Amino acid sequence: QVQLVESGGGSVQAGGSLRLSCAASGYTYSRYCMGWFRQLEGKEREVVAVIYVGGTTTFYADSVKGRSTISQDNAKNTLYLQMNSLKAEDTAMYYCAYAAPGYCRAPSWRLARSFGTWGQGTQVTVSS
Repeated sequence: QVQLVESGGGSVQAGGSLRLSCAASGYTYSRYCMGWFRQLEGKEREVVAVIYVGGTTTFYADSVKGRSTISQDNAKNTLYLQMNSLKAEDTAMYYCAYAAPGYCRAPSWRLARSFGTWGQGTQVTVSS
């Protein structure tokens, strides 16, 4: 069973940077999707970025494109999200998620329901 633990959130001023990490264990497949989602209280969880592990495909939400980079270190079983030029509207709880191969395909990987395993979340707060 895949388990995910996020870290790296915090408070930062607008224009700053953060790198979120997601330590994973229990992978069964060599090809799967990992994603970062974010959620504000009372709102739906929205995709930030997705990476197809085992290939080279990545997807970014328009809101973070050009400011964020998703990457996976397979040796460390760790997923990262580097976020630069942070804005107040990036403030949210950030979650990493895992989607098994059968659920890992565009464009459905934009949807939270495509991901079956979630971490506990890490808070990002950007002050303007």
